[in-house]
Amino acid sequence: MLAVSLDGRLAPPQGGAAQLGGPGDRRVLEEALVWADACLIGAGTLRAHRCTALIRDQDLLEQRLSAGRPAQPAAVVVSRGHAFPIEWRFFQQPLERWLLAPSAVERGFDRWIPLGQSWDKRLLTLSSLGVQHLVLLGGSRLAADLLQEDAVEELQLTLVPSLLGGVHSWLPQDAHALPGSLGSPRSWRLDEVRPLPGDELLTRYRRIR
Repeated sequence: MLAVSLDGRLAPPQGGAAQLGGPGDRRVLEEALVWADACLIGAGTLRAHRCTALIRDQDLLEQRLSAGRPAQPAAVVVSRGHAFPIEWRFFQQPLERWLLAPSAVERGFDRWIPLGQSWDKRLLTLSSLGVQHLVLLGGSRLAADLLQEDAVEELQLTLVPSLLGGVHSWLPQDAHALPGSLGSPRSWRLDEVRPLPGDELLTRYRRIR
């Protein structure tokens, strides 16, 4: 799930951490975290924010706890390296921290998962560890990688009333990088449209296979 500008950008032209969504987007993000067993975070997104999103609304926390689940889904960081300072707030947040990386680490993470060769194999590994529902929290490179391998089952996009420009799209820059089937009019089914406060709009599409 992603908050994007009207021109499909995740961040301003200069890059860096972006907080595009308002309170309504925050609520639907937390609703998605209630559903999730884990969330995927790209290394660049973690470096930009130094923390991850948590469920804060008490009614949503109670939904997870009453179902016998941890208060927060696990955070799965995807990185080809692992130079993350232990002083970051991420390492004090009350959740499990997993790392998808080429090699193991000694501190900060509760579980290491080998990066592997393809997203199909990585997702199978996560499934074997009990992750049936996975939410992508960012960033653009990770979203593009998953789309290129046709590994996305649902798109949940909050459209924010702004135009940002620049290169920070959630889609690959190479127009030929996506599987041709994703461009078909019958690739995605509209499941939900919901107006949010602040003139934002939630759209949710499910992949048709």
